[in-house]
Amino acid sequence: MVRRPIGTNITDVMWDHISSIYDDILVHPFITGLTTGKLERAAFQFYTVQDALYLKDYARSLSLAAAKAPDEEKIILFNEHARGCLVEERAMQENFFQAFGLTEADVWGTPMAPTCQAYTSYLLSVAYARPFHEVLAVVLPCYWIYWEVGKALIEKGSPDVMYQKWIDTYASDIFAESVEAVMDITNEAAMSLPESDRAQMLHHFITTSRYEWMFWDMGYRKEEWPV
Repeated sequence: MVRRPIGTNITDVMWDHISSIYDDILVHPFITGLTTGKLERAAFQFYTVQDALYLKDYARSLSLAAAKAPDEEKIILFNEHARGCLVEERAMQENFFQAFGLTEADVWGTPMAPTCQAYTSYLLSVAYARPFHEVLAVVLPCYWIYWEVGKALIEKGSPDVMYQKWIDTYASDIFAESVEAVMDITNEAAMSLPESDRAQMLHHFITTSRYEWMFWDMGYRKEEWPV
């Protein structure tokens, strides 16, 4: 895989480093099963419940990004995105939960699977303890990879109405605007940083990109604690 030197846009460098991870995501049976309609419903249900648990902590991470943001515009943006996790995306999930026959008690009484707990723990540790530019890097894969997956899958569609709704959400123009805004902020934040700080951003970005693959794999396997 070709590595670009660190240049003007750190997002170019970031994507170069995770392009093979993204390729692996696109061929994962969870993702391919969304477009064929053959993904086991129990796997999608498991994933959706875990994603609801994940998004609560992801929203906390975005709120921490807002708290560390250098100006009012970014404070507003990340607080609005945190709200979006808990309102707009939650609304989609609640429709799924109704179809699954799950109550709120069923969802929120579910323990985090190992991968979900590991991923959210990493997110929160960086969001609480590290500077703004590192928080940007650790939250960006969840934005960007979902957008790219949505764009890739919308071209194929799905015979399953539920899976098509999921695809439509992440391929939407509204979601695209959110992703592009965070990418622009990330590039702006990294522009004047020394190489050591940019390298730390890259480390976080690669790590949570790996967690993105692991999260879909977790859903496909309906992951449980081994002991």
